Amino acid sequence: MGNVSAGRMETFLTVARLGSIRRAAAQLHVTEAAVSAAVAHVEKQLGAKLITKSGRGIALTEAGRVYAEYCRGILGMMKEAHAAVRQAEAGRLRIGVVATAGESVVLRPLASFRRRYPDVELSLSIHPRDALFLELQHHETDLVIAGRPPHDANLVIQARRPSTLVVVGASHLTDPNTATWLLRGHGSGTREATLALLDRLQVDPPTLTLGSHGAVIAGAREGLGITLIHSDAVGEHLESGALQTIPLPGTPLQRAWHAITTRTPTPPTRLFLAHLLDPAQVGAGAFLPA
Repeated sequence: MGNVSAGRMETFLTVARLGSIRRAAAQLHVTEAAVSAAVAHVEKQLGAKLITKSGRGIALTEAGRVYAEYCRGILGMMKEAHAAVRQAEAGRLRIGVVATAGESVVLRPLASFRRRYPDVELSLSIHPRDALFLELQHHETDLVIAGRPPHDANLVIQARRPSTLVVVGASHLTDPNTATWLLRGHGSGTREATLALLDRLQVDPPTLTLGSHGAVIAGAREGLGITLIHSDAVGEHLESGALQTIPLPGTPLQRAWHAITTRTPTPPTRLFLAHLLDPAQVGAGAFLPA
């Protein structure tokens, strides 16, 4: 998603609701030209046509209807967070992440959140996925960014961000049937996805378990083996040529990141979720409402 401000989302949503540029301008107390320009900006950023002429008014395209639903969710969550801002801005926020998300997904939005709300007491912990979900269930963590939680965990997916898992190695010519596959430790969602992939491919190559996310990447770069990993985590290595994608049937795998809370998120948690969902604050890495 491009850099679309909350104000432009609000303008587009008003147009969508009223079905008219003119009526939207009257309700928002701005000129029709300003409304048209706001909608055009959103369309340009998204690279999609959102409205089309219909009689004397306008109608939403299919893309427009989909985006309007996202806008409702984003703006609704932002308003909910703003309502709690007095206590939220000085509260405590404990975020738990899996290692890959900690290094490649969370740090940038966390830094901008810290600049925006310097009085929020922040802590960030990195643990395997299963441990994080257990902490969240016990209210020892306020928000987790990881893969999908178990269906019976009684947790809520508040937002998601698309991501893919790819197989990488020092050379794209590496034979995945005989190469050593580098695995994360037990409890890792990526480890489970790797073993499931090998099972689907009906291969039984040698494996080597390395204890950390960084060790897996370093091992692959040094030619120790190949590994299945989030593309978010190896973008720079792929660009430099230190790692190369190894094409395999069934890959890349779609494995979105999820922002997960309990059913009663705290005010600082809602504030951070609103920040994650705001592309004007987070940029292209903004999450989408679940």
